[in-house]
Amino acid sequence: MPERRAAPARVRSGRAAGALAAAADRFLLDGALERGFSPHTLDAYGRDLARFVGFLEARGVDSAAAISREHLVGFARQLEARGLAARSRARIGVSVRRFLRHLGADPAGAGRLALASPRQGRRLPRVLRPEESSALIEAADPSTPLGLRDRAMLEVLYGAGLRVSELVGLPIGGWDRRAGWLRVRGKRGSERIVPLGEPAAKALADYLGAGRPRLLRPGRESEALFLSQRGAAMSRQNFFVRLRQLARAAGISASRVSPHVLRHAFATDLLEGGADLRVVQALLGHVDLATTQIYTHVSRGKLRETVERRHPRGAASARSRARG
Repeated sequence: MPERRAAPARVRSGRAAGALAAAADRFLLDGALERGFSPHTLDAYGRDLARFVGFLEARGVDSAAAISREHLVGFARQLEARGLAARSRARIGVSVRRFLRHLGADPAGAGRLALASPRQGRRLPRVLRPEESSALIEAADPSTPLGLRDRAMLEVLYGAGLRVSELVGLPIGGWDRRAGWLRVRGKRGSERIVPLGEPAAKALADYLGAGRPRLLRPGRESEALFLSQRGAAMSRQNFFVRLRQLARAAGISASRVSPHVLRHAFATDLLEGGADLRVVQALLGHVDLATTQIYTHVSRGKLRETVERRHPRGAASARSRARG
């Protein structure tokens, strides 16, 4: 399966793309590769941010630092004056607030105040069943250097719950084979230690022994752990494309698979296995426990099992009373 670059989404502007338009493009690319946004979501965000960036550019604003609360109030009033339905305005408000958080340009919560919208139910992330995650990993062919690399990347992604940027950013010295852990550099330069299970450790050892040396190119040394077929550090785009190809090979709809879906599967499988929420928080590198709580949804079967086993009036208690 040849590697191809994923085409990033673009925010189109009536003039040459400025700093804000470029930042919006990066936000969309991050959404596709890190957060697993669907094509429909990316298209909606692209339209919303093109409208927002165009509004700002028309007023001479072309940097995050120059965005003020007055600009946001004016943008909200413009949307209302143009007769957009409340549902559409709410969706645009969500797009703009997420973009502002991405920029780090909304420290006082001005976006939330100026673009307030009705509370929406939070959509649960997509998830793969454990057998689907295993099938995805097994789809990588270990008889080739690229297959060894793909299998190692998938094992580490699913086995350690990394973000895709953390995965492709791993240095070759980031794995302590003897101790059995990875040193991961997360958001804003933070570092954390993540234990690596036996399957992931074996896949990494196989890749380092028989895969990576064959991907290296003479005179092109790299400190990156995972290399492309050209000997350069793997990019998020290349890995995203490979992941979709492997999903199809495993018989899984490619639209259901993204790096973030595997990160979510890691957290969900741990929690359903009985892991403490704060342990999962530390493994994922979340600063706020509330961010981790989105992963606490469980299957209906798990809910039923918990009630029947743990509740005083559940099936297990009923059987115990009957015996007594």
